Amino acid sequence: MQGRLASGSEASTSGRCWRGQSGALGQSRPSTIRPAKRAAQRAVGSRNAQAHLPSRSQHASRCRPGVVLAATASAEAPSAAVESDDDERQPVSAGRAEQLGTASTETLYDAVVVGGGMGGLTAATQMAAKGAKVLVLEKYIIPGGSAGRYEREGYIFDVGSSMMFGMGDQGTTNLITRALAAVGRRMNTIPDPTQIHYRLPKSKAHPQGLEVKVWRDYDEFIAELTRKFPHEATGIRKFYDECWKVFNSLNCLQLKSLEEPRYLLGEFFKHPLACLTLASFLTTNSGDVARRHIKDPELLSFIDIECYCWSTVLAEFTPMINAGMVFCDRHYGGINYPKGGVGRIAEEMVAGLVECGGAIEYKANVREILTEGSDPENMTATGVRLADGRVFRGKTVISNATRWDTFEGLMPSRELPKSEVAFRGRYTKSPSFLSMHMGVRADLLPQGCECHQILVEDWAEMESARGTLFVSIPSLLDPDVSPDGTHLMHVFTPDWVDDWTGMGGSAYENKKKEVSDSIIKRLEAYFPGITDAIVFREVGTPRTHRRFLNRADGSYGPIPSRRPLGMLGMPMNRTAVKGLYCVGDSTFPGQGVNAVVFSGFGCAHRALCDLGLQPTLPIIDGAYNKLLSSARDAA
Repeated sequence: MQGRLASGSEASTSGRCWRGQSGALGQSRPSTIRPAKRAAQRAVGSRNAQAHLPSRSQHASRCRPGVVLAATASAEAPSAAVESDDDERQPVSAGRAEQLGTASTETLYDAVVVGGGMGGLTAATQMAAKGAKVLVLEKYIIPGGSAGRYEREGYIFDVGSSMMFGMGDQGTTNLITRALAAVGRRMNTIPDPTQIHYRLPKSKAHPQGLEVKVWRDYDEFIAELTRKFPHEATGIRKFYDECWKVFNSLNCLQLKSLEEPRYLLGEFFKHPLACLTLASFLTTNSGDVARRHIKDPELLSFIDIECYCWSTVLAEFTPMINAGMVFCDRHYGGINYPKGGVGRIAEEMVAGLVECGGAIEYKANVREILTEGSDPENMTATGVRLADGRVFRGKTVISNATRWDTFEGLMPSRELPKSEVAFRGRYTKSPSFLSMHMGVRADLLPQGCECHQILVEDWAEMESARGTLFVSIPSLLDPDVSPDGTHLMHVFTPDWVDDWTGMGGSAYENKKKEVSDSIIKRLEAYFPGITDAIVFREVGTPRTHRRFLNRADGSYGPIPSRRPLGMLGMPMNRTAVKGLYCVGDSTFPGQGVNAVVFSGFGCAHRALCDLGLQPTLPIIDGAYNKLLSSARDAA
């Protein structure tokens, strides 16, 4: 029997918390996380890889206790920044959260951070670790945004992707590990031996369909891909080896703000060859390098899906520096699943933030970024105003909202600065997603089933709405996220909010069921019997993402509207408004959890320098940033 649709629920939201949870949100664990169980259900051993981090005592001298502030949580969800045009019912809440207090409106904070997503939390934690006075204002009742987690009937679902880069214990690109370490936190993770299982369209060369597994071991992956395309053996090795040039250059640098010349000069003197290598790829896209070495159209399509699965654009639009980091870190640090779900990362960051004297307030609905001055090229951010009328003042304001939401939603009466007009000419919003969070009987999955799978039936439809299916089954790595005898399955696919507007009530619910049923029918080709094996299902649409993640059109960041010059046109953290910074996927280096954590590192470093809490070179700082802005706006 096919599983029911959860009554009125919206699945892919950060706005769900564990039933019965109380106390300081972000510090407690859900009561349903169970001890290890049923060895037969494990597809891989649950051997935890723990990062080698400093002890808590090493952080005690610089970290002072802070507070978690939470308005009383009720069954009613807060209103969305972009008002919903539908009557979606509210999610199951956390029950009654303890009233812990209210952030002081008398304090002048070093940084007021709008949004507790991974970019905002990273910026906040790195600043707090350096002694800055930081307040994070999160609109919902749990941290993490699209990297949060929620529980339904014993399943612990990841809101977004379960494929985590940046959690290794070596090098410098393990940014999530490093962000946690800065505030004295660590996480248990479970390594995924097969990073991705691609199940791609049939062709003359591959009449049963092209199937490629990206093994954690690099040479094993190259050998598998070469077996599929033996005539391209040399080209395959050359393309991915060029990716390693990028990665190895990144992996010896301390990754901070590219807007701060003192840091850049220091890294150049320590690692000149690495810096020159990265500079040589600055304006290069992955497709340029792939076509230089590879001729087979099907293999070039494979490179396209390699890029599309995390950038939502083809290789010719994907900067080579981004690709080098992703394509190699999966082998160097690997994909590692956080024990208990992806949302544990944000929860640990909040705990570290508080230990270092920072504060976070939930259900804090920021309505306006306050500024002085009316000239869009000569304004200064001074704080924020909440929907309840409270005002928080800050020496800096860091927005974890998209650039569209920041400048058009939180500063609606101001004229756009020229740099933001230029940004909107270079980039457009990426698609949102349709998400299906499901529980399935454990006997559905065959022996050797991989955790992360990407399904494409027709290359021509890969970029179309719902053309590519992403499947994550994290219970194969961590059995404790699903009840006994079941597996957790998250299926998501790019989609556009326009396809879901202008309808409400039963029409909206009927369309969700119709679309999700059609996807399940497609999944039958890959998971025979799935229709009858589903025991739980709920569906989220782009409207869900827009409503609960407070993102314009539910978008997951910008994508180029024309062929970019590599990374040259990507905006950094600083904005034209003095004291206002953007962080997250609307800034360099773009989309993905590890990428937005990188953005957080850069934002924290630049803001600390501007606050005088980190050294700079004032003589060249201004001139360098003017040159950088001019080059970016002209790209």
